Amino acid sequence: MFSSGGKPSAPKSACPGWLMTAVAPWGENAEDAYDQGLVEMGLGDSRLIEVHGAFLPMGFEATPPQPLPMGSLVECHIATAYAYGGSSACAGVAWAACTTPEGEECAIVAKITTELDYEETESLLKRNLQRRLASRDLEVQSFDVAVDEVTAAQDHYGVAMAALILPESLKMSGGGNVGRVRAGLTRQATDAMADAARRVDTKAPAAPAMRPGGRRNDGGTDFSL
Repeated sequence: MFSSGGKPSAPKSACPGWLMTAVAPWGENAEDAYDQGLVEMGLGDSRLIEVHGAFLPMGFEATPPQPLPMGSLVECHIATAYAYGGSSACAGVAWAACTTPEGEECAIVAKITTELDYEETESLLKRNLQRRLASRDLEVQSFDVAVDEVTAAQDHYGVAMAALILPESLKMSGGGNVGRVRAGLTRQATDAMADAARRVDTKAPAAPAMRPGGRRNDGGTDFSL
């Protein structure tokens, strides 16, 4: 489902952004390790707005990292994993440039923190990104992943950080950084209640799962526990 070819196409008023990672294994405390990680990642002199959610501003374009002026107000999707006294942790962020079924271009982001190794964390991050694509009926055009791992020094705190840095997104005024409303994706509470009454396993998009001990009868499937 993933293809790493090319950069996402974007209009002239693109919103630039880049992935960065950093590790800091010698923190006196968690806050000290976090601050050291920001400095290593080039965000030590910036004011950060940490954002959540899957969608990036319309017109997102992956660019090489750039130096940021002191005092810059920067939007970040950031993952921070802490470790202590010889333990390890991983953090990762990924983006994907996509198209909707109607042909509209967009981009999404996913992040993760774990106490697993680098390879397992990267695999889980790609899976998270894949699920976000599937739940929104998006087709990936290109993507990128950034994962880093830290092992904290003995009797010290360590931090692994990964971030998608968007230095220009807050300057985009009006509705230029959003797209049109997509029909059929926002569900009402009554829809969810009706679905829950029809099936037991609401996590999988496939057919309802049969629970152990369940029986079939002439009237249909019995999902009682």
